[in-house]
Amino acid sequence: MGQKRWDLAALASIPLMMTLGNSMLIPILPLMEREIEITPFQSSLLITIYSIIAIVLIPISGYISDKFGRKKVIVPSLILVGIGGIVSAIAAWKMNSPYAVIMIGRFLQGAGAAGAFPVVLPTVGDMFKEEEEASHGLGIIETSNTFGKVLSPILGALLAMIVWYMPFVAIPVLSFISAALVMFLVKVPPGDQKDENEKGLKEFLAGIKETFQYNKRWLLSVFLIGGILMFILFGFLFHFSSILEEQYHIDGYVKGLLLAIPLLFLCGASYLGGKLAGKDKNRMKWLILAGNGVAATGLFFIKQDMSLYMFIIFLSVAGIGIGIALPCLDALITKGIEKEERGSITSFYTSMRYVGVAAGPPIIAIMMEQQPGWIYYSLAAGSILAVILTFFAIRPTPEDSGKRSPIEPAFKN
Repeated sequence: MGQKRWDLAALASIPLMMTLGNSMLIPILPLMEREIEITPFQSSLLITIYSIIAIVLIPISGYISDKFGRKKVIVPSLILVGIGGIVSAIAAWKMNSPYAVIMIGRFLQGAGAAGAFPVVLPTVGDMFKEEEEASHGLGIIETSNTFGKVLSPILGALLAMIVWYMPFVAIPVLSFISAALVMFLVKVPPGDQKDENEKGLKEFLAGIKETFQYNKRWLLSVFLIGGILMFILFGFLFHFSSILEEQYHIDGYVKGLLLAIPLLFLCGASYLGGKLAGKDKNRMKWLILAGNGVAATGLFFIKQDMSLYMFIIFLSVAGIGIGIALPCLDALITKGIEKEERGSITSFYTSMRYVGVAAGPPIIAIMMEQQPGWIYYSLAAGSILAVILTFFAIRPTPEDSGKRSPIEPAFKN
């Protein structure tokens, strides 16, 4: 592990950068609406377009990285993210009506994101032969991701105090630094799965189909729960960012600090959830169920007219619930699918999480206009749906003493 610390540091910069590049825009969306005269729905699409293109390209980038190599996908993808940031920054700086060109820049950033962070996970797997070392490396990557969530609203608000489009300027700087670190520090050994790399597209799709045939119920449920949790998280962050300015008249770095509080609790709960889950799939199931129950409770009691203090408390409760559930979902994907199929399945899971990221802000923006009183009841209902799916669809079987075949289900279907 010690020999790979610089490789891991370089790879950990990617989820940190990707999270900052997307989430640090959330606290400045209301400011952007005033500066370029757009609606809340239009501003929400800046988050959505990034995620939509990533949803489409993530499975493709996973296949290409298996075929041609991880670094050959990661480095150009990071450069593309930087180019997208440059396009958005120049449009915001020079144009009187920059919205359409900013959206083009965000499209490019999303396309680059599809080949960056999702490919990091199998890259860490390639670096370590020992499962324990690989798990520790993945823990470092996840820590970087959650730290980015905590840091992003603070950094976004601070940068916007210089000039409102400064977060766009920061994106290419962060991207090019990560690209340089990966290029010079990451040394991925050649894959042991030579025959797998030589598979054509038809064989690749056939393998995915076969895996879903034997694992469809629990696998699709995990995908859906991951998407629901991201929908809830980005939905309430978008709403909280808006009402901090409109209802509580708070902006600037103070707003960023307040946005970071629920995320800080999410980060701590995520670390705790991963520790508690261990290797026990049955325990993972009940932690997912409990986490969603906690999130539903916090969200259900949020009211539009409550004090800011109580608002933050209940959002933090929801953050704890989401934080407990997420690492257990990740672990189920890892433990429930054999290594030969794991990279491909993980890419689909990541895509479903991006669906939630894409859908949350625009749907909440519409509800803010049409049915603001139902926002948190609806988010709580999403958590309850996740509880139901977990209880009925995720049913771990007792571990066998022998080795399972790559497509033999680890769960009851």
